Amino acid sequence: MFSLDQILTIAFTLFAVIDMVGSIPVLISLKEKLGHIDSGKATLASGFLMVAFLFVGEPFLKLMSVDVHSFAVAGSIVIFVIGLEMILGIEFFKSTDADNKTGSVVPIAFPLIAGSGTLTTIMSLKANFGQYNILAGIVLNLAIIYLVLRSLSWIERILGKAGLMVVRKFFGVILLAIAVKIFKSNVNL
Repeated sequence: MFSLDQILTIAFTLFAVIDMVGSIPVLISLKEKLGHIDSGKATLASGFLMVAFLFVGEPFLKLMSVDVHSFAVAGSIVIFVIGLEMILGIEFFKSTDADNKTGSVVPIAFPLIAGSGTLTTIMSLKANFGQYNILAGIVLNLAIIYLVLRSLSWIERILGKAGLMVVRKFFGVILLAIAVKIFKSNVNL
């Protein structure tokens, strides 16, 4: 039923795709804009999306007449816009909620953490690994996600304003490149 080798392989695969370490500048930028990120809410929302996609992802997309590639392209566009915000300092994402209650879910839980790449990877893992092992790998990643989100203020203090600006611009370019890669590999021209 449970295989430690499978769980570790799945956990490392998801860790690389989710890229919480690389998302730190984006998350700090969003935290500044939103004022607060609810770590628990963002982690639970991400976890819900990942587990839901594990069990009903493909049927749900088919029900909505959306293929996995279209889903990935849509996610890449959102990631591209967030990258532009980081580089140019222009605010595209504006919270429609006066209290910023939804900021922990959109764009943090989706598409940054449980984005199209993560959800597509989870569906792909089902071809080679058992569902309980995938579930365990998801839970391990949720623990890391929660710890990173809880530590953002500490990380921000360590980097300082100048360090944070340099890292934000650098990772903004990286985010643009990831978005273009996801777009390019999923669009049929």
